Amino acid sequence: MLRDRLREEADPVLRRVLDHPFWAGLRSGSLPGECLVHFVEQDTGHLLPAYARALARCAATARDDAHAAFFARAAVGTLEAKDRLRAAFVKLAPDIGVGAPADAPSADPLTRAHCSFFAAAAASSPVAAIGALLPMALFNQRVSADLADRCGPGSRYAPWIALYQPAEGYSHVVERCFGVAEELARRCSEAEREELLGFFSTGLRYEWTFAESAWSRPTWPV
Repeated sequence: MLRDRLREEADPVLRRVLDHPFWAGLRSGSLPGECLVHFVEQDTGHLLPAYARALARCAATARDDAHAAFFARAAVGTLEAKDRLRAAFVKLAPDIGVGAPADAPSADPLTRAHCSFFAAAAASSPVAAIGALLPMALFNQRVSADLADRCGPGSRYAPWIALYQPAEGYSHVVERCFGVAEELARRCSEAEREELLGFFSTGLRYEWTFAESAWSRPTWPV
């Protein structure tokens, strides 16, 4: 099955992502506070909105009504999650000893590239779009679960990790993403199937890049 092949490709990248200093430091509580603030700024200010707009374009171009409805609901859910996470972080920030995120943060270079990748995939074709969007859904599910499972006792970030967990039923959303990918792959040409796999592979690497963005906090050269 296609989902088995995708999960097999994702697993080694997922292990690298889980071991990244950003996620490891968040679990242990040793992560510098400014790194977490940067993550929230980039995630809620840029990446989640870009992801939602790519989902909305998928809804607009879907030939299958069920696919259109799924993508439209996912787009709305992503924007709602963005607002929920930002509001929760602003409220929690003083309690965990970090600053509040900026109201209108600039996108750093790595985040800008990630957002552009989503936009380009959604404009390219439905199979490219689902290939590009799947990694973020899968990694959000797996990374958040790993944070909850391995959060260090007394970690200063334990309250944020609890708030960061996806809404109940999110695992079904991820499985539906895989289901849509399989349905599209069955109807498309071999070249289109390879396109889906190629965008999926690139999307996986961007999940590592986003952790690196939060850890290194890159800036544009002056």
